[in-house]
Amino acid sequence: MVQALGQMGRDNDTRSQRPEGKGYRSVKFSVLICTYNRPDLLAQCLEALICRTTEKPDEIVVVNGGDERADAVVRAKSRERSAKNAGQGIEIKLVKTVNKNLAASRNVGLPHCTGDIVAMTDDDAEVFPDWVTQMKRLHAEHPEAGVVGGAVVGADSDSLISRLADRVTFSSPATARYVRTLPGVNVSYKRAVIEGIGPQDESLFRGEDVDYNWRAKRLGYEVYYDPSVRVLHHHRPTLRKFLNQHYMYGRAYYLVRHKWPEMYCIYPHAWRRPKDLLKAMNFFAAPFYEPLQYALRLERVADRLPAYPILFANQLAWRGGMFRQMLAGRCRENFTQRRKAAKETETVA
Repeated sequence: MVQALGQMGRDNDTRSQRPEGKGYRSVKFSVLICTYNRPDLLAQCLEALICRTTEKPDEIVVVNGGDERADAVVRAKSRERSAKNAGQGIEIKLVKTVNKNLAASRNVGLPHCTGDIVAMTDDDAEVFPDWVTQMKRLHAEHPEAGVVGGAVVGADSDSLISRLADRVTFSSPATARYVRTLPGVNVSYKRAVIEGIGPQDESLFRGEDVDYNWRAKRLGYEVYYDPSVRVLHHHRPTLRKFLNQHYMYGRAYYLVRHKWPEMYCIYPHAWRRPKDLLKAMNFFAAPFYEPLQYALRLERVADRLPAYPILFANQLAWRGGMFRQMLAGRCRENFTQRRKAAKETETVA
């Protein structure tokens, strides 16, 4: 079910704030947000996108896979801004779905995004005021980049877990560059890229953004990162949730690499070259030295000692997820082969 909630007023001076350059004035900008039972965070997300941006998006599509609370938030924001402003505005679409996973929700929402640029963020993120402007600028300056995104900044700088997530969950380089992938919480795509790639892979319960960006690269597009494109993100607040997040990322890492054997990978897919042995050795050694490297880069000296055991546990959780998914996949393959052999035996008999 799709509800078009009308157009919300836009400040009259925002057009003059768009950067000069070919195509800027005519580019339509859509934003896709998927939400599931986090109405308070969704309210903050929409507040930042609708009220605090200097240049407004043309269209916001909210896909709600949860209960009615998110619907109420979207309607309230629509009424609030409509009452304050008039004239050309933001078109808001509320799309209802049954929650399966993030990829499935995005596939529900993408057909409703009509922009020349389709950006994505999450309900637990708040875009910075110049987010729309920077996204448009970078797409215009980098026609070779089908995928553009930027930095993810932790919202709770007082939390050690949040500061560690800034390092290992959303590592954000200080300079602009081409990268392998970008997180789905702060990313945008040219329409031609989305049309060329097709739907996101709903078999992936995590890592759908890595898979999607890899498919863009396979089409010949670059993935471009610029730290000026920023979102504020509410990281997992507890150690347990932080470790579980990376355990699930590990499972997804294996699934995506199993799907694309040619993709960059931290472990060897085969044992054909001496390099494969070195990669395997590094896979088992990295949980010991990488946490130390990350800990020593922390700005607060007092964080470095307590950070090491947390980061070590995080490495084990991530790799444990890979092993768990690998074993599950092999068990499933063995079961399928035995079942096939049994059917063939019955046919012969």
